[in-house]
Amino acid sequence: MSEGIAQRLRDAHDGAGDLRLNLRELLHLHGEGSGAVLLMLMALLSTVPIAGAGTVLSLGIFALAWAWLRGRDTLHLPERLATLTLNETWTRRCLHWLAWTYECAERWLCPRWQALCHARTRFWWALWIALMAALIFLPLPLGNLLPGTSLMLLSLGWLFRDGIALLLSAATGAAGVGYAISVGHLAFAAWQQAGAWLGI
Repeated sequence: MSEGIAQRLRDAHDGAGDLRLNLRELLHLHGEGSGAVLLMLMALLSTVPIAGAGTVLSLGIFALAWAWLRGRDTLHLPERLATLTLNETWTRRCLHWLAWTYECAERWLCPRWQALCHARTRFWWALWIALMAALIFLPLPLGNLLPGTSLMLLSLGWLFRDGIALLLSAATGAAGVGYAISVGHLAFAAWQQAGAWLGI
């Protein structure tokens, strides 16, 4: 499956002309609209430096987490989210990165530790998705990178039924939570210091 997806992405990347794709078109290139694939795309796009994209995508990720909580594996994309479009540079970068990711996943990921991928764990992973969406929503410098990476690993782990990828997702996301707490602590300390200087 992933080999075919990687080839389609490579073909799209190598296409001539001005290449600008939106989320709906990227999903169409995958040939399927499962929740894991959609999560992978939204998580990747959340790491791209597009003004306001993190906010819009975090709301879409929240909606997908709610769908997972209800046992659904698909999500109807709101028009604003589906038409989120990358410029040519970032379209090509995303296509290249996605193709490389699927090629690596084909080599390294396999079904193992599948208790972590069991249907009964969907509730907990849905809560994890919501937590990562909350981190992406926060306006932190480089704050989308770790939670976005965590969600991409979660997607791959679910697609390939690989529990180790899911554990890596949890570790990366935990680092993202730690980063957010550290930045928040520094911001609060700076606010207190500024208040002391101003006599507030």
